[in-house]
Amino acid sequence: MTQATPLKATPLNAAHRSAGAKMVDFGGWDMPVNYGSQIEEHHAVRTDCGMFDVSHMCVVDLRGDNVRSFLRGLVANNVDKLQVPGKALYSCMLKPEGTVIDDLIIYFFSENWFRLVVNAGTAEKDVAWMNARNVETNSGLTITQRRDGANAFALVAVQGPNARAKAWEVLPETKAASAEIKPFNAVIVENTSFGEVMVARTGYTGEDGFEIAVPADRVTDLWNALVAVGVKPAGLGARDTLRLEAGMNLYGQDMDETVNPLDAGLAWTIDLVSERDFVGKKALQEQGQKAQFLGLILREKGGILRAHQQIITAHGDGEITSGTFSPSMQQAIALARLPMGVAIGDTVQVVIRDKQLAATVVKLPFVRNGKVLVA
Repeated sequence: MTQATPLKATPLNAAHRSAGAKMVDFGGWDMPVNYGSQIEEHHAVRTDCGMFDVSHMCVVDLRGDNVRSFLRGLVANNVDKLQVPGKALYSCMLKPEGTVIDDLIIYFFSENWFRLVVNAGTAEKDVAWMNARNVETNSGLTITQRRDGANAFALVAVQGPNARAKAWEVLPETKAASAEIKPFNAVIVENTSFGEVMVARTGYTGEDGFEIAVPADRVTDLWNALVAVGVKPAGLGARDTLRLEAGMNLYGQDMDETVNPLDAGLAWTIDLVSERDFVGKKALQEQGQKAQFLGLILREKGGILRAHQQIITAHGDGEITSGTFSPSMQQAIALARLPMGVAIGDTVQVVIRDKQLAATVVKLPFVRNGKVLVA
């Protein structure tokens, strides 16, 4: 009888349990799905401020003289856009066949130091892929993952219209450095009360806020201090409804190693214009885009939209990649891969059990900065 692999735990695991969180297996990690009411957690982020433990994500530091040229060939977006220290870029790392190994954020701090944040479930294969490319290209980089060991970072996402103000209450030393940064920028502040802190104006909710990296042994103190100033802990349930309303892809659901990113609504993260070559570029140029990535709103009662449900259109079949009931809209919504001929405003049929229910095709996102954008 084979023994089950024990779940991995973030440094905040004990804090979640003491707060009464409902814990679930999330890709091999013991993570909170909610702390009581997923709906309340969702609305807290849309209207005030909530926070998520995202320490299962993996910080990877790339250092060396050739780091920029290495990343030029590694990812589909163009790191030459990163010229100001702290600037961040969202991109995909692709296989030669043009499919998605992972989506990630790249931060530029100096010409010999870039920082990546990669997904939890893909971290090991991502670092292995980078190490192999490092050898293959003879780049001579030092690639260090910062999730384990003495130099580990933990990550907390503080999100919502009041998120930055609440974060500054707890981290006043970071306010001067982070008050003026625009979205998709970060600062590193040394010698705060929590040690070295990275404050990034990024997130996965469609709201403003910060993703904060602190030394792993100090993150419980940070979490408790944020709770004390009124930041509401939120779990994976709210994180999923928020990101889906915001039209944001989830790796392993909306795209993976079988999906061309052009078919996942990620053309904006791919630079096919410059002469720069990157892994997967040739395949993308040859394949082109074969499907659209759009939103659906269910117009009939009788079901909830879920991944893998078939969509019948006048131009052929499509498929839902992610679906949920939207707390902000009080409607069933979904992200969907649809044939190229389908237009925004079209009515399509979703197969739910033995019924075909009407849904409207809409442009993403559904909700951004607290406002519902589609009807």
